[in-house]
Amino acid sequence: MRSHYCGQVTEALLDTDVELCGWVHRRRDHGGVIFIDLRDRDGLVQVVFDPDRAESFATAESVRGEYVLHIKGRVRRRPEGTENPNLNSGQVEVLGHELDILNTAKTPPFQLDDVDVGEDVRLRHRYVDLRRPEMLDKLRTRAHITSELRRFLDGEGFMDIETPMLTRATPEGARDYLVPSRVHQGEFYALPQSPQLFKQLLMMSGMDRYYQITRCFRDEDLRADRQPEFTQLDIETSFMDENGIMDLMEGMIAGLFRNVLGQELPQPFPRMTYAEAVHRFGIDRPDLRIPLELVEVADLLTDVEFKVFSGPAGDPKGRVAALRVPTGGELTRKEIDTYTDFVGRYGAKGLAYIKVNDPAQGREGLQSPILKFLPDEAVTGILERTGAEAGDLIFFGADRAKIVNEALGALRVQIGHDRGLVEAGWRPVWVVDFPMFEYDEGDKRLYALHHPFTSPSVESVDELQSADAEQLLSRAYDMVLNGTEIGGGSIRIHRPDMQRAVLGLLGIGEEEAREKFGFLLDALEYGAPPHGGIAFGLDRLVMLMTGSHSIRDVMAFPKTQTASCLLTEAPAPVGEAQLRELGLRLRKTAQG
Repeated sequence: MRSHYCGQVTEALLDTDVELCGWVHRRRDHGGVIFIDLRDRDGLVQVVFDPDRAESFATAESVRGEYVLHIKGRVRRRPEGTENPNLNSGQVEVLGHELDILNTAKTPPFQLDDVDVGEDVRLRHRYVDLRRPEMLDKLRTRAHITSELRRFLDGEGFMDIETPMLTRATPEGARDYLVPSRVHQGEFYALPQSPQLFKQLLMMSGMDRYYQITRCFRDEDLRADRQPEFTQLDIETSFMDENGIMDLMEGMIAGLFRNVLGQELPQPFPRMTYAEAVHRFGIDRPDLRIPLELVEVADLLTDVEFKVFSGPAGDPKGRVAALRVPTGGELTRKEIDTYTDFVGRYGAKGLAYIKVNDPAQGREGLQSPILKFLPDEAVTGILERTGAEAGDLIFFGADRAKIVNEALGALRVQIGHDRGLVEAGWRPVWVVDFPMFEYDEGDKRLYALHHPFTSPSVESVDELQSADAEQLLSRAYDMVLNGTEIGGGSIRIHRPDMQRAVLGLLGIGEEEAREKFGFLLDALEYGAPPHGGIAFGLDRLVMLMTGSHSIRDVMAFPKTQTASCLLTEAPAPVGEAQLRELGLRLRKTAQG
């Protein structure tokens, strides 16, 4: 039906006849001449209809926004002074000869150039929202990204292999989405949280290098960068250690940014241990663009009378840390109160501070309600260790280490953005040497920090069982970019005795292990190679590369933060007949 896309109509086509198809972006009637801006996924072109062609002109008069048109015409140069440098087609226009209305359109629920449309309205009418040029650009960039990733992995000898969508529930950290079986009534499939076990089985099958761009499902509470269904670039390889995997993946991501955005990432990516990341930044995904760091001051405050500080300072599981804010002395009391409320979301009971007016004057050059509780040597030590200068402000966190890290880590990022301290550019980092386990105070048991198939850093079962489980490190690694974890992986356990020992430390006995993933334990008995891998959150990666604020803006048909689809109105009730086929029935409420 068409000879060119609208965005392809340039000076190269002068005096050429073209056929175009698209949507009416805008229609203007200028004193008897009608201008139609025709839009498709490649851009806009201006089409002119004049009364000399009565039939097409009459049709053009009836055209309205978002009508779908088929146009034949000739490309000519725009009159001098009417060029549009913002359009690829801005030096030319099409003199319309023939015009067919392929479909009419109701008035859209919002204008495509309206920037103040609520997200609910956009998602309910997603087919209109996706026509906006910025949304088209994001999905085009997403397609370019996946194409580049496939090209790299194909070139490195990886095979694209699909894994099942209907599988069994396994403990991977989040709730499963369950699918009832009609054939096996009373039993359920689970949608995969990841292809973790299957990709390990592929390594045991001799596939050597596997990848897949796959959908994953997690029934968990949502936020800006989470969705109940999301896309993952899943990768696994045999006979390669963590250094080899990280080097290979680093090359892939650096090439991706070069080929898609034309930007060079700093290489090699720095590597930072989990312990260092949490100590300096309070979080295991540090945003290195923000030049603020947490400073340990517990040793300076162990013996002070101020119990808010001395209590956590003397607790092996406590922490007292300081965060210096350059020129933070400008902050008003109201702004400090706002930051106090902010850290309260992370469990912090308050936010002590010292304003540094003139450090040369010692205590007299400082301003804070806590100064009267601190001896001179503690104050001097804090100023020296933080490097505070005149006009700065020092915030303090004092509590259990987990609360201090989360509260000050989040405050560091918030202040960095609020005060314009975020440096431009891309700052990747590998975070390595994660703890193998974390202890849950509520459940009084260990959980795997990543998943129970991650290899510990020790070589033997004896070393594993004799070590302090909370001090054990794993062979796991995360790729972090500008404070967002874009990929995470590990070397896997490939020996059956080590896998059973790790499951035992997690409180998973032989009977439960065989029930949940006996197929994996069996496969380990038949010659499993050393193997490891990584998974990248494709949606998060596209979100970063397009400068979007939410992964919903880079997915064609996302869910809301309550996991519903406003477009299709899912989830929705199903009929009783369908439930009976599945051997299910709804439990009536007290009201019903």
